Amino acid sequence: MPTEEFTETEMLVQWNKYAQRLGDKGHKIMQSLLLINDPKLNGTTITFELPNEGSKLDFEGQIHGLLGHLKGHLHNHDITIEVNVNEAIEVKRSLNDQDRYNRLMEINPNIDLLRTTFGLDLHT
Repeated sequence: MPTEEFTETEMLVQWNKYAQRLGDKGHKIMQSLLLINDPKLNGTTITFELPNEGSKLDFEGQIHGLLGHLKGHLHNHDITIEVNVNEAIEVKRSLNDQDRYNRLMEINPNIDLLRTTFGLDLHT
């Protein structure tokens, strides 16, 4: 089984792609759980915090599909996901266009090049 190295940014891109795919298929609850906050990477262990035990149970019930996606797209079968409950985390519920744009810029700074090249503007 492959065990290629990958960065946290690459992991975040695949995490968000999987969330988008779930949303496109109508699995909005799991999509929103994946987008509550950003997972952290330590070696091949992904640590993810959720706001309560109920959301942790929902997430863990669907974790195998996410793990399969990450292992396949990041070419590393040593990946594990550790889920913690942190009731103090701030849930990101309503993001405006600027918030989404800033988040995309964190993932890929070339987004700004696209925006300026095509003369795009944010409508908030």
